[in-house]
Amino acid sequence: MKKEVPFEWDESCRNAFTSIKAYLMNPPMLAAPIPGKPLILYISAQERSVGALLAQENDEGKENALYYLSRMMTSNELNYSPIKKLCLALIFVIQKLKHYFQAHTIRLISKSNPIKYVMAKPVLSDRLARWYLQFQQFEIIYLPAKAVKGQILADFLADHPLPAEWELTDELPDEEVFMVESSWSMYFDGAAHRDGAGAGVVFYTPEADILPYSFTLTRRCSNNVAEYQALILGLETAVDMKQLHLRVYGASKLVVNQLLGVYDIKKPELVPYYKYARQLMGYLGNVTIEHIPRNFNQQADSLARVASMITLPSHRNQISVCQNWVIPPMFDEEDDGEEENTYHIFVHKIEKEDWRHLIVDYLNHGKLPEDPKKRVDIRRRAPRFIYNKGTLYRRSFDGVFLRCLEEDEAMQAIEEAHSGICGAHQSGPKLHFRIKRMGYYWPTMVKDCIDFARRCQACQFHGNFIRQPPEPLHPTVASWPFDAWGLDIVGPLPKSSGGHIFILAATDYFSKWAEAVPLREVKKENVVDFIRSHIIYRYGVPRYIITDNVLPLECQIPSLRIAIQEGFSGEDNVRLRLEELEALDEKRLETQQRIECYQARLSKAFNKHVRPRSFQIGELVLAVRRPIILTHGGQRKFTPKRDGPYVIREVYTNGSYKLVAEDGLRVGPINGKYLKRYYA
Repeated sequence: MKKEVPFEWDESCRNAFTSIKAYLMNPPMLAAPIPGKPLILYISAQERSVGALLAQENDEGKENALYYLSRMMTSNELNYSPIKKLCLALIFVIQKLKHYFQAHTIRLISKSNPIKYVMAKPVLSDRLARWYLQFQQFEIIYLPAKAVKGQILADFLADHPLPAEWELTDELPDEEVFMVESSWSMYFDGAAHRDGAGAGVVFYTPEADILPYSFTLTRRCSNNVAEYQALILGLETAVDMKQLHLRVYGASKLVVNQLLGVYDIKKPELVPYYKYARQLMGYLGNVTIEHIPRNFNQQADSLARVASMITLPSHRNQISVCQNWVIPPMFDEEDDGEEENTYHIFVHKIEKEDWRHLIVDYLNHGKLPEDPKKRVDIRRRAPRFIYNKGTLYRRSFDGVFLRCLEEDEAMQAIEEAHSGICGAHQSGPKLHFRIKRMGYYWPTMVKDCIDFARRCQACQFHGNFIRQPPEPLHPTVASWPFDAWGLDIVGPLPKSSGGHIFILAATDYFSKWAEAVPLREVKKENVVDFIRSHIIYRYGVPRYIITDNVLPLECQIPSLRIAIQEGFSGEDNVRLRLEELEALDEKRLETQQRIECYQARLSKAFNKHVRPRSFQIGELVLAVRRPIILTHGGQRKFTPKRDGPYVIREVYTNGSYKLVAEDGLRVGPINGKYLKRYYA
């Protein structure tokens, strides 16, 4: 305002003053977050600063600001690329508002996706690796920033209305082209086991109505036949309902691919079912069939399993939900007599879900499973995977891309690397490293390689001997009297009046009973006569006779101790012998203590190498080939080191076992250290 200028207060000034007062009275206040609702994060990175806004939609759909953040970059951060500056902005918000990120799902809105940039890097530097670890701690979903095009279009239509004389009509040109009848969806599944068989069919209408059907199959059949019968029953039901447009989904890869012409029909019993199914599909107008994983066909699978477990009485063939339908016989009547006296055992292979699907869905479409634990696991693991041209790769820590394999491909790779043309029958850990060097990966590599190498037949029969003892050291104790004898020769002694200079002594280990005879000379005939007359004739044939394996040599050159004692008289010798007898008890005690200490050291040294290994009755084992020689590999290089498999028949407390061969031959008892577990 200036002097000599008239003051004018018109309507526009009044409106401006009113709007300023209203703005000052209602400033944009920060709101508190609502629990359970996601938060919206806007980040921006300029040349010298970063900023962020954390907001949340209220119940009316209006965004309320929760927090404002901004800061200047340091001199080193000014050299970052634009995408790295966005990453810096996100890290800045995470560090400041970590408590918000832990309690809510964050929807990130920005011009570029900083998380994808870090995930797609082949090799992570120190800084990017730290950022990556912080990103994986929270549930952050990226949403691209979009322009508000809907409001512009609405304003344009409001500014350019249609003339009043124009007549509005609901008719569209070529309307009959767009009037196409919607199709139904049918899911089928069959189940067969020893007690019975069943089929389940579920129809989904375009209005999301569900029509479940469950059937009990009266005749025994295989699992593939049950799948075919489930498909046939569903097609017959669709024909009865006059539903000509149908999309068919099944979990049986064999049935679906045979009907699509991908697989050939190799089993003759499936040909009649295949022809009948193709005939029913011809009655319908538009039928498409597709294979789906078993976890997407749970309703039909449950109905089939329930029907297979229900035994319906013959006089009541229908109930409200579960029906007992009989497929027309597909085979000749001549086989009926053989079928009645035949017992069938069916082995069902459970189709496991491919572990790669969850990661591929997350990388391509951002889909996550419903299980919270799986969601966290997929989000944590996904940054190390890359999906390129239909193939999933995993980036190892050294920057090498490994091709991801499914279960069947993994087993084929293990078999080829272990026992193929260039296979070296390596152990499990070495086999794992070799497959990794070949450029393959799956989550259970180490476990699968160890299990495969453990069950390899060639490795089990030709593997190295197990050197570690399976049990601690057991002392040798005689089981009953006169079972084991210790034999020793004492001498040469001073010649007696009868000319004897040796004593042959035998001691029973159990009762400590001793037998002894004097000998003029040690000969084979004297020892044999002593064992026969003094041991066998008196106490029976012993199980063990233990003696020193040394040669009885005589020393012709006397030692110093003998040379000094040669000058003793008879009286001096008697006195010396009496003194030695007085000290005999003390020497015996010292000797006993040394023996106990030696046995303790021996047992401790032996038990340090013990690797516990025991077997139960009924288990399969391999035994070292006879004669048992562990010092070398065997007589021939390619001769198996073990025989078997044997079945454990008896188990003893001292670590020995009795075995039974496949032909009924009993072997044993044999020490457990010569046995090895057999994996079929």
